[in-house]
Amino acid sequence: MEKASSRLATAAISRMDDTLAWYRAMPPEHRSWIGLVAQAGIAAFIEWFRRPDHAQAVSTDVFGTAPRELTRAVTLRQTVELVRATIEVVENAIEEVAGPGDEAVLREAVLVYAREIAFATARVYAQAAEARGAWDARLEALVVHAVVGGDADESMLSRAAALGWRSPGSVAVLVGNAPDGDSELVVDSIRRAARHARLHALTGVLGERLVVVLGGADDPLHAAKALIGQFAAGPVVVGPAVPGLLEATSSAQAALAGLRACPAWPDAPRPVSADDLLPERALAGDEMARRQLVEDLYSPLKEAGSALLDTLSVYLEQAASLEGAARMLFVHPNTVRYRLRRVTDVTGYTPTEARSAFTLRLALALGRLSQEP
Repeated sequence: MEKASSRLATAAISRMDDTLAWYRAMPPEHRSWIGLVAQAGIAAFIEWFRRPDHAQAVSTDVFGTAPRELTRAVTLRQTVELVRATIEVVENAIEEVAGPGDEAVLREAVLVYAREIAFATARVYAQAAEARGAWDARLEALVVHAVVGGDADESMLSRAAALGWRSPGSVAVLVGNAPDGDSELVVDSIRRAARHARLHALTGVLGERLVVVLGGADDPLHAAKALIGQFAAGPVVVGPAVPGLLEATSSAQAALAGLRACPAWPDAPRPVSADDLLPERALAGDEMARRQLVEDLYSPLKEAGSALLDTLSVYLEQAASLEGAARMLFVHPNTVRYRLRRVTDVTGYTPTEARSAFTLRLALALGRLSQEP
């Protein structure tokens, strides 16, 4: 066996080259490392066969000759094919290299050692997967922290790309209470649910908060329903959709502000949009929500003419009474009704609905305050 070891290693490499197309397409450096692994495997078998009673670390003897990065370049399936090709070469050479009458002993030894190699292969790839998993978890936590903390930059994009994030279009941030238990299990459950829904997700547990950066969803609020079961009891707030990961900080800030303001709206749906919580956020001191109410509601109404602002103000002050507002404005109730429809067209909020009326009333108040010198 020792005399034939070099020839067997060369034959194994030749078989790989003949039968494995992906091996032929590999860079020369990787093929060189694989050749060393094949040689080390045959040499380790000879040493094991010489002293089978001595415990030996097969994974170290065989795979220790290759760099750790090779586990990224060669998949587990490909490694199994390489091991099979090498074992077949050795098996085919048994009649040639074994002494008279030792063929059966050598064949049995090859089978036993092949089992050890199989376990060693699984162990090497399991360790590599665990190391990559731990590293990926740290990278993912850094990305989520950067989004929530407002530190999004190009380096964050690089980390996200290393995690498989491929700029999936619009991005939104979900925030809710984290369930009890191992945070890694929580993150894994979010990943599985996101894959099932065909969504991109970066997840982190920040204290008592579970944060999900969701990508690739045309309707983030609807997409959030696929992940809602992974959150603990309590509100789940969905930040507004933004163009990309760099802009996700604003979505995260809106979602966190909405989560803080949720107690003011006990009947809020789950999940709820951060924009639907604008009144509560404004009352809680969120300057971004106050600006949004003024810019998106008050300013368009003011630009549309004083008639809409005056009609809306009087209507809200008259306890949502069309007739009362008409008397105060000296117009027909149908005129009030028409103007309120125009308010809906301009703002997207319907004054005759209680929730919309509450939002519009607060927007009017904030808008007037913003006009004060």
